[in-house]
Amino acid sequence: MSKYTQPIIDLVYAIAKGSKKVRNILTPFVGLIFFAIIVLFIWLGIITDRILNLPRIIPAPFGMIFSIFFIIVGLVLMLWSVICFLKVKGTPVPINPPPVLVTYGFYKYVRNPMLTGVFTVMLGIGFFNNSCSFIFFYLPVYIFLNYIELKLIEEPELEKRLGKAYVEYKKITPMFFPFLKAGRTKELK
Repeated sequence: MSKYTQPIIDLVYAIAKGSKKVRNILTPFVGLIFFAIIVLFIWLGIITDRILNLPRIIPAPFGMIFSIFFIIVGLVLMLWSVICFLKVKGTPVPINPPPVLVTYGFYKYVRNPMLTGVFTVMLGIGFFNNSCSFIFFYLPVYIFLNYIELKLIEEPELEKRLGKAYVEYKKITPMFFPFLKAGRTKELK
């Protein structure tokens, strides 16, 4: 943790542990900002393709098939993640998280299935738009920025709030993609 991120970590922690009323008021605004950033990245991809006159990635019918597949898979991941959080009276928004560590469902395989779902939907949208720059530049940049934010802010806050349970969970569960680790080597207690 650096002197630059610690105040943000402390603020997220204070809100997450604070008044339910404040969390409920702030949650839609934070969610809207997250959604607006996604729309911005998609728009940048479309505009970049037009300006640079980039070629289409996949012929029309196949791009649509890929698009539908990735969007459905991503939406299922996102919906399942939201359901898991709502069951324990939390949301996927970091300032209004579940009060306990969720390690079942897709959370058994990745720490952030909600974001994995978002990335998958975004990939589907990239295929839908047949956007070369979005799929090969903007989406990887978006994933990288999420990785940095998680490493610098969300994960330190989760360690502070959930303690050893989160540290152990983090050791055995990959961040976004289940195939990037050999698998869960032991079960959580």
